[in-house]
Amino acid sequence: MSSLFPAIAVALVAGVAIALQSLFSGIIGGRLGAAESSFIVHLGGFLLSGLILLLLRGGAIAQWTTVPWYALTAGFLGVVIVSSVSFAVPRVGLASTLTLAIVAQLVMGAVLDHFGWFGAVPRPLDVLRVVGLMAVAGGTWLVVR
Repeated sequence: MSSLFPAIAVALVAGVAIALQSLFSGIIGGRLGAAESSFIVHLGGFLLSGLILLLLRGGAIAQWTTVPWYALTAGFLGVVIVSSVSFAVPRVGLASTLTLAIVAQLVMGAVLDHFGWFGAVPRPLDVLRVVGLMAVAGGTWLVVR
């Protein structure tokens, strides 16, 4: 368990950061628009990432050509995520937006696991996983209604 603690702590920090980023990008999106919010968020991320890489003297960035082509679309997906959150938060609220996004992530994750697509470790969908996803979907309905 002690070796899991750092990963659990980092995942919890990520959850807090996602909630805050979603709220802040929703504020920007509500005032300026979803595309503008995405640009501002990604510009800030670009600057911070650049500073970190500068401090790390480039890290392993030179190895980017070894990454599968489809993984390089993560930045494009980041624009879709931030733009979508920026659009949805001012309209349906933060909790509803995050809940809907989480249920979509879990369903997509289960599909990717089931088929082992894009390098995911294959884990077949079984009855218990389907029931769990249905429970999450039911909870999502309760939050969003």
